[in-house]
Amino acid sequence: MKNKILCALALMSAALGIATAQTDAPTMKAVVANEFGSPEVLKYQDAPKPEPKNDEILVRVVAAAVNPVDTYVRQGKFLKGTDVHGGIILGYDIAGIVEKTGSAAKRFKPGDQVYCYLSVIRGGGYAEYAVAKESETALKPRNIDFVEAAAVPLAATTAWQALIDSAKVDKGRTVLIHGGSGGVGSFAIQIAKARGAKVIATASTAHQQLLKQLAVDQAIDYTTTKFEDVVKDVDVVLNCVRADALDRSYGVVKKGGVIVSITDEPNQTECAKHGITCSRMGAHPDSKVLEELTKLIESRKMKPIVSQTFPLAEASKAHQQVETRHTLGKIVLKVADEPK
Repeated sequence: MKNKILCALALMSAALGIATAQTDAPTMKAVVANEFGSPEVLKYQDAPKPEPKNDEILVRVVAAAVNPVDTYVRQGKFLKGTDVHGGIILGYDIAGIVEKTGSAAKRFKPGDQVYCYLSVIRGGGYAEYAVAKESETALKPRNIDFVEAAAVPLAATTAWQALIDSAKVDKGRTVLIHGGSGGVGSFAIQIAKARGAKVIATASTAHQQLLKQLAVDQAIDYTTTKFEDVVKDVDVVLNCVRADALDRSYGVVKKGGVIVSITDEPNQTECAKHGITCSRMGAHPDSKVLEELTKLIESRKMKPIVSQTFPLAEASKAHQQVETRHTLGKIVLKVADEPK
């Protein structure tokens, strides 16, 4: 009975990216949350090196991005009920080199340069090595480095799934993006522009230059202008912020339009009153979306915006910056040197 319990705990730990103590196993350096709490709970320490199984690949991580969801998991808001005994390795965006493949992995081989959107349930990106499923992985865009590539998977997939899969944005439509200078927002602007849509975006005074750089059709400084005073009859609103922007958006969308929020849940009563379709969307890993993003990047229609980098050992400082909710583009952890 005791052996069965230990086996079950080990399986659960592996599924959650938990760094269980195995003294006889190969180790690596990783950033581990040994408890839920403030950024200070993130510790740079030794952890077991993972092994790929079935359709998984082992990636030698060169860079890993930091997202708002990382901070929610660290605080215990996302994986509620999870036992962190032994520690959890966060991180869901990685770029690196395939080191080894599982027995059923056929799409990639050792030496391939890849980027991956790891499942939030499993994580494991803040480490020298991480395991990814083939369905979470695509070849890295050839015209950007590993730091830039690590910034792409989660945020750009979220933008793609919100605008293309959910809202069906295409040529001639008008899109309002709240939080255009953030990780998801900056990718969303570029994806919508590549589709031929007219793009309106909001950002603070300090981040207006980025909106101009991304060639938005109408840039709004939300600190000086109420968007509802200067915007009307848009086809799509993408809400990437947690302020009151969502509540003020129902009246600017034309009848039959769409609101997609990646933060707060829309008020369905208000949506029905205005004759619009509203949803809150949670993104999910999809290698086919990564392949579409690669096409945009390699055709120079989209470029990651990386505003800061930190060494892996300073992941706690990266979390502190993300928690200001005023991050320009993306923050990336440098795990290893770029291959020559």
